[in-house]
Amino acid sequence: MSLFDSVRVLGAMARVTAPSILDIARGTLDRQIVDERTRWFGRRVIELLDIRLTVTGAERVPVGGAYVYMGNHQSHLDVPIMYACLPSPTIRMLGKTELFRIPVWGHGLRAAEFIEVDRSNHARAVQSIEVAARLVRDGVSIWLAPEGTRSRDGHIGKLKKGGFHLACATQTPIVPVAIRGTLGILPRGARVMKSGQPVDVTIGTPIHVEGRSIEDLMAEVAAFFVAHVEDGHVTHP
Repeated sequence: MSLFDSVRVLGAMARVTAPSILDIARGTLDRQIVDERTRWFGRRVIELLDIRLTVTGAERVPVGGAYVYMGNHQSHLDVPIMYACLPSPTIRMLGKTELFRIPVWGHGLRAAEFIEVDRSNHARAVQSIEVAARLVRDGVSIWLAPEGTRSRDGHIGKLKKGGFHLACATQTPIVPVAIRGTLGILPRGARVMKSGQPVDVTIGTPIHVEGRSIEDLMAEVAAFFVAHVEDGHVTHP
């Protein structure tokens, strides 16, 4: 593992955070700027860590319109990799409230329209879903991890209902996204990143939610994750 690579990734994070904080102070931070910086950060992380990335299925997602992307969660590295490979131009993510408590960083996340989720407070969690729904109706795609936390061993955990309620309430298609390999770069609890690792991302066909039950949708997304992550090879839906 390389401490130097980890420091370089933190440096790249600073390169997008610092100008964004200045833009917030000036009142000039807009969606397009955030889109450009998050995409740059994702591509830069892949470059710095020499990640051997394979992406399958981006062509399955029609351009235009908003989607609720749902991905399994193996590592903090999932986020920049998603920004580098998901096809929608504008994507905001749901994140746990601890991230928003970090001085300066948390303020920047809120200003950039990232959505804070406090799982310990039901009323605030519901408010977060309402914020996400407003963004979706405004054409912004949302990425979330329905497992709610990072996997310790790569196996798929039990999915939570919040994101499915969001998709059904806004009648927004769900796009399942399976990611495999980030656990080997930065597993849960680790502080140093390992470079030169393979990562596979499989983007599924949008799932239309009209007339579907929450339980049925959860089962379909969970099955997609298991098929593309736990079987040890990438298959196609």
